[in-house]
Amino acid sequence: MIRSLYAGKLKSGGVSLNILNDDELDQIHAATLEVLSRTGIFVEDEEALEVFHGAGARIDKNTKVVKIPSHLVEDAIRWAPSTFVACGRTSKNDVVLGSNRVTFTNFGEGIVVKDMQTGELRATTKKDAREAARLIDAMEHIETYERAVLSHDVPHEVCALHNAEASLTSTTKHHWIGPMNGYCLEKIVDMAAAIAGGRKTLEERPLVTFNTCPVSPLKLVKDCCEIIMGSARTGMAVNILSMGMAGGSTPVHTAGTLVVHNAEVLSGLVLNQLTRKGAPVVYGSSTTAMDLRMASASVGTPECAVINAAVARLARYYALPSFVAGG
Repeated sequence: MIRSLYAGKLKSGGVSLNILNDDELDQIHAATLEVLSRTGIFVEDEEALEVFHGAGARIDKNTKVVKIPSHLVEDAIRWAPSTFVACGRTSKNDVVLGSNRVTFTNFGEGIVVKDMQTGELRATTKKDAREAARLIDAMEHIETYERAVLSHDVPHEVCALHNAEASLTSTTKHHWIGPMNGYCLEKIVDMAAAIAGGRKTLEERPLVTFNTCPVSPLKLVKDCCEIIMGSARTGMAVNILSMGMAGGSTPVHTAGTLVVHNAEVLSGLVLNQLTRKGAPVVYGSSTTAMDLRMASASVGTPECAVINAAVARLARYYALPSFVAGG
């Protein structure tokens, strides 16, 4: 089992990046509760609407806007576990996630690759997905694997299944994957169960964490709801990963962006915990600033690093494992 070093723990010294102090965290949390209870969040899935309604949230059936009382948010935060073990196919690749432990995974999801033989740029294939997983599997300082590239040479409707088959059979490390919808999630769980030796064994040693992304600003679309609820029911962790863009889909300033981001993740957390209390959840982020000149996400920039350092601090504030873009 990999128990990585802590970041920011004072032993004989060390360096940490603390973007937010305790008072600022309290202010962001209070603003988030206000957004969720007064503005609300759009929820597209009918079953998810029923789950929220059954717990006492206020539902506007015409607009599908859900206003979540603060006590539901606070309860969900308390119910969610502060750590979980991201298991590999072998126990030596098990990774403990939580607190301020730092581990690394690769970036995803590439759609173009430079061909090793011709040097030309081309669309990625299932073969590339398989080879990428093998490459990451051999890199000892990358503890878990996120699907690195997309399989363009398969039908779009089942692309997630091909991505999973290519990578689950090519790495012994814990796997982060976006299942696309609830149907594909169930099929990927079946694949992982076949590898693990059954559903019960898989729930005890989860090989997969599912990624899903709310749509900024403040939307839980149908596939996102299906994945959040489906993960809870199958016992797999879900990484609720907001991808806001400051100056585009969120306010241009960092504080406003963090409030919107936080509201999106916490609304998903509430839905997950209402589905199954105590289900493992990861607080995720690929939120960054929008390049105002190109109208695109500015990845690999100082703004991206600062936002995600703040997000990691928010995750610690809630005692949740985090998954954030490194910059």
